[in-house]
Amino acid sequence: MADTANQTVSTAALRRQMLAEFWFYFSENRGAVIGLFVFIALVIVAVFAPFFAPHSPFEQYRDVVLLPPAWLEGGTWSYPLGTDPVGRDILSRLIYGAQYSLFIGVFVTTLSLTGGILVGLIAGYYRGWVDTVIMRLMDIILAFPSLLLALVLVAILGPSLTNGMIAIALTLQPHFVRLTRAAVMAEKTRDYVTAARLAGAGPLRLMFRTILPNCMAPLIVQATLSFSNAILDAAALGFLGMGAQPPAPEWGTMLAEAREFILRAWWVVTFPGLAILITVLAINLMGDGLRDALDPKLKRS
Repeated sequence: MADTANQTVSTAALRRQMLAEFWFYFSENRGAVIGLFVFIALVIVAVFAPFFAPHSPFEQYRDVVLLPPAWLEGGTWSYPLGTDPVGRDILSRLIYGAQYSLFIGVFVTTLSLTGGILVGLIAGYYRGWVDTVIMRLMDIILAFPSLLLALVLVAILGPSLTNGMIAIALTLQPHFVRLTRAAVMAEKTRDYVTAARLAGAGPLRLMFRTILPNCMAPLIVQATLSFSNAILDAAALGFLGMGAQPPAPEWGTMLAEAREFILRAWWVVTFPGLAILITVLAINLMGDGLRDALDPKLKRS
């Protein structure tokens, strides 16, 4: 029992050391730290949207249509960022739009990451004709611009947020497949895999318990970047009318509804665009920091 307790303590100490090392390299990238704080703030705003939003994102106030921001002439602090063409509070819609963006990022990244890992493991482990068929299919998908392919898929499935997320996940999946395949091919010939195979481990155990945990570092970085790409592509689909449908307070849909007022009411377009820009930039900065912290080649002794 004493040996078990000592082993538990040593494992916990090793994990703390690894976490401290990770934070050391991550925090050296100041942009990544700023991106992390911005992302945490976005999560807090999205989770507690009913407490932060001053109004309902769907309620229309017809007496204050296209009201300017509070600091401009004619504005009021009851609507700090002004109102849209039908009198809805822009700040409230932006806050609730953060929920859509986070949900889109989580759903698309999870779907593409799970499918990409599964297919990439099969391709990298079994090789042969299975690998050839899978990789040629991935090459075909990558041959098309991701947004154009997503538009075609949504046109087939029908315009909606759910179909848009599925389409975006399919366009992002080849990146995970290729990364997983390359990592599996590199790890498959290592001594620890050979030892596990000689010890009687079957193919499934070798793939998911032995090889996969050692392939996760590049996949985590790619997942972070795909998170931001998913938000950006979903906003583009919403802007084109193929993603979230009105009156959903999704940032791309807000841009689409307000584009005809860009010259006479700049705020209805500027604030949703800034929300997309800041969110995507923060997540990309986090991805850079994760790459610095997880890639051994980038670590300085």
